[in-house]
Amino acid sequence: MIGLTLASLGILVLMLTFGVPLPFCFGGALAYMSIVGGVSMKGMLMWGLQQILSPTLLCIPLFIFAGSLMGVSGIARYLLDFVDSFVGRRKGGLGVVATVSCAIIGAISGSGFTGVAATGPILIPRMVERGYPRGYATALVTDSSILGLLIPPSVVMIVFGWVTETSILACFLSTVIPGLLVTLAFSVINIIWSRKFPLVLEPEMSKAELRKERIRRGWKALPALMMPVIILGGIYGGIMTPTEAAAASVVYSIPVGIYIYGGLNRSNYCKVAKDSAVSVGAIMLMIMCSMMLSQTYLMLRIPQAIVSSVFGITQSKIILLILVNILLLFIGMIVSDITGVILVAPLLLPLMNAIGVHPIHYAAIMGVNLAVGGVTPPYASILYLGMRVGKVEFTEIVGPAMAFVLLGYLPVMLLTTFCPVLSMWLPGLLGFVQ
Repeated sequence: MIGLTLASLGILVLMLTFGVPLPFCFGGALAYMSIVGGVSMKGMLMWGLQQILSPTLLCIPLFIFAGSLMGVSGIARYLLDFVDSFVGRRKGGLGVVATVSCAIIGAISGSGFTGVAATGPILIPRMVERGYPRGYATALVTDSSILGLLIPPSVVMIVFGWVTETSILACFLSTVIPGLLVTLAFSVINIIWSRKFPLVLEPEMSKAELRKERIRRGWKALPALMMPVIILGGIYGGIMTPTEAAAASVVYSIPVGIYIYGGLNRSNYCKVAKDSAVSVGAIMLMIMCSMMLSQTYLMLRIPQAIVSSVFGITQSKIILLILVNILLLFIGMIVSDITGVILVAPLLLPLMNAIGVHPIHYAAIMGVNLAVGGVTPPYASILYLGMRVGKVEFTEIVGPAMAFVLLGYLPVMLLTTFCPVLSMWLPGLLGFVQ
């Protein structure tokens, strides 16, 4: 069975290499399993359709729609102005604004793409005007956007909780501290790196003037800042489920975008709705196909075979965790984070249980590892989007982008893997870990 699985994975990787659309890649691997392995395609289609109708998955299109609405409504600009009033007048402060703003936006949209799409067109030109190289500015905004996959609510954690039957709320909490550590690491690296740039800073203001400016910008940003409060407060306060919170974020963002910030109108609303529907359709089809392939592996008892094979090589927990990290990094480099979770999470869950890794800790390990795939070639979908938004070439952005990953992200990834307290403390505090 291991040989059959490796052959199907080889077909999957080969089709991905040639740029075949993701649903067809998984469909091709599934067809091979059906023809050679005797798996019933009809049964898999019926099972996949039943799974895709889960109410839990409804929050994915809702969060995507809310994030798109936020991008055109002007919410991002007022958030940037508010954060800028605190650190924008210090050398390297505008880079800190980029990182912190992407973290806040991540707490609204649950997506890495929204950070680039919402802040990039505003922040990158502003950073260039202040003296930052365009490639560096684009890399910082792009890398900071992956915080949307770590700061809850995270679409990746919703999918992980769904496929592994782990508490979604606990999965949300598992990546909060790693996300905050990445925010801090990127901010520190930016401040140190910015010393060599000929930056132009805004004129200094007196304490009284600065206080008035912060109050003024804070008042304008208040409706935007209320979004993460409503979403996270509703979820963790037990008032709303994640799906209901996603619906509330959509309902809230429409009047805020139209009547308060004025960036949302009938024309761009229809465009956003259409683009979101297209994206959601592609994502849900991809989820269905990847779920069917993953279920095929489960039916053939591939996870149990993996556990037996791996334990035949080594039983060292440290070595096994290093191998899992390498595998997840590789998966993140060739497929999207959602696809990686659906395909790999059920397969590795028995192995993680066998070596004593709690499912919530496993959620954090998987989330932190797969998130970086969005900025790591060859997949690097967030990186390519950042290149388009920042209007830079690959050679301009890849150097600083990889520097932030190696110096800021990789240490947090290792800490998350080998220090369970980072991912388990908050869930334990709220009673999710006994």
